[in-house]
Amino acid sequence: MVYICIPARNEENTIGVLLWKVRQVMAGFGRDYEILVLDDGSSDDTRSLLSSYRRVVPLVILYGKKRMGYSGATEELLRQAARRAEYPKRDVALTLQADFSEDPAGIVPLMKTIEGGADIVSAAYAGEPPGLTRSARFTRWVGRHWLRGALRSAPVSDPFGGFRAYRVVVLRKMFAEASEEGFGLGEGWAGNLELLGRALPHARAVAEAVVEEPRNRRVRRSRFRAWRTLRGLGRARGRVTFAAAQGS
Repeated sequence: MVYICIPARNEENTIGVLLWKVRQVMAGFGRDYEILVLDDGSSDDTRSLLSSYRRVVPLVILYGKKRMGYSGATEELLRQAARRAEYPKRDVALTLQADFSEDPAGIVPLMKTIEGGADIVSAAYAGEPPGLTRSARFTRWVGRHWLRGALRSAPVSDPFGGFRAYRVVVLRKMFAEASEEGFGLGEGWAGNLELLGRALPHARAVAEAVVEEPRNRRVRRSRFRAWRTLRGLGRARGRVTFAAAQGS
């Protein structure tokens, strides 16, 4: 089973198109799947759109009791996938953004790499990640400079990216170390970075899969905030280490 985990907040312009594309991709790929969407306090029509798609895709909609933010919602979705999985050594949880900045077609290379023996697979692009503004490019440069010590041992070329696949057994071991309140991940890129660092000690092998940039994508206006992202990355400097994967 593939659990496709999508945190969403005010995504009425993209969530329907995204779910339909996921359906097309998974129909061609021929694997059992479930889409887990966490509606993180949307104030637009995201909730009603999600409900309408229950008839056409295997969709589970979760609602947060309080606003979680991207990283908190992603952590909760992965936790739910780990709980639902019946075959943790075989089942996979995959994280995907709701704004269509990542092409669901990339699910296939990520999954094929997992099926080839990896326990964690991160998406990689031929160039830089798509859709970066000038501010985001500068923030990435600063973040890489601040974290250069930790990033030297990072097992993937873009540890800030969130388009990833995790074997569920890795997630269960990772969450066994978490408190009841969770990990308290930093927001955005920092959260993606910290998740990788926490999952890595429980993985035997980590790999990358080359994916394509979305074409004709319908993306909402970016919510990227450079200062907030830099604060999170600065906080991550003392929190993130990349221990060698088991068996490597």
